[in-house]
Amino acid sequence: MRRLGEVPEANRRYTPRPGAYAILPIGRRFLLTAEIGLDVEIQLPGGGIDEGESPLRALYREVREETGWSIVKPRRFGAFRRFVFMPEYDLWAEKICHIYVAQPARQLHPPTEPHHETLILDADDAIAGLANAGDRHFMERYVNAGRP
Repeated sequence: MRRLGEVPEANRRYTPRPGAYAILPIGRRFLLTAEIGLDVEIQLPGGGIDEGESPLRALYREVREETGWSIVKPRRFGAFRRFVFMPEYDLWAEKICHIYVAQPARQLHPPTEPHHETLILDADDAIAGLANAGDRHFMERYVNAGRP
């Protein structure tokens, strides 16, 4: 699986952390999430796959938690891995990121995930704003394939 982002430190032990994330087109714009902390980090909505949970179930849950939207028709688009420190878990992680494309169906409620806000950006702003190289790579690939 392709690595995108920082090179792992040779002397560092990383814990595998699988997750499911979505590219969510709305016409020519995209539904994203912004995690608000010391900095603002724009991300594809999604997150960790819990023990015993399927990637698709995690995708539906995480998108709803981070954006408040329901989704339909998810299809797998690819995967990548990245090596990061996750301060909220005090964990050095090998994030295994499963990327899907899905259609936002409707907004059910505001985000329930703490410190998250929903964004809708055009393709150029989405690509420029995404915080990690893997999210940017897959968004660019989606847009350059002739989609909105």
